[in-house]
Amino acid sequence: MPVIKPVYTAVASAPVATGGTISTSVTPEVTRYFASITADMIGAVSTTMPATSFVDDANAAITAFPALTGSDYSNVYINGVLQQSSLSTLTTADLVLDTTEVPAGVPILVEISSFADTTSTITTQPTISAPIITIS
Repeated sequence: MPVIKPVYTAVASAPVATGGTISTSVTPEVTRYFASITADMIGAVSTTMPATSFVDDANAAITAFPALTGSDYSNVYINGVLQQSSLSTLTTADLVLDTTEVPAGVPILVEISSFADTTSTITTQPTISAPIITIS
């Protein structure tokens, strides 16, 4: 005797979301640091500039660069020209340029942008419909 198996077909509608209000606030903090290369910063394979050789926008000496987090980025400008990020390394202690071809006296600008002060809130909850499933 043959086995008879039932066959079912199910069709479902996708849920639909309506309404909802999301408010996002982004307050970036940008800091800039300025210095000039000196002859003793130029090494055999790279140029190392200690954080203590930089001043901030208020011309105040700094002791360390801010630590970069996942939402931060930095830009390095040599003589006013933006450099590729792969050509330098920034730590809290120093800036290392992957070159020795920058002469003493050239100005360096480090710009750090932090997006740590970003918040999002849902002020009106969305309404999501339940799917409709039809089995035949």
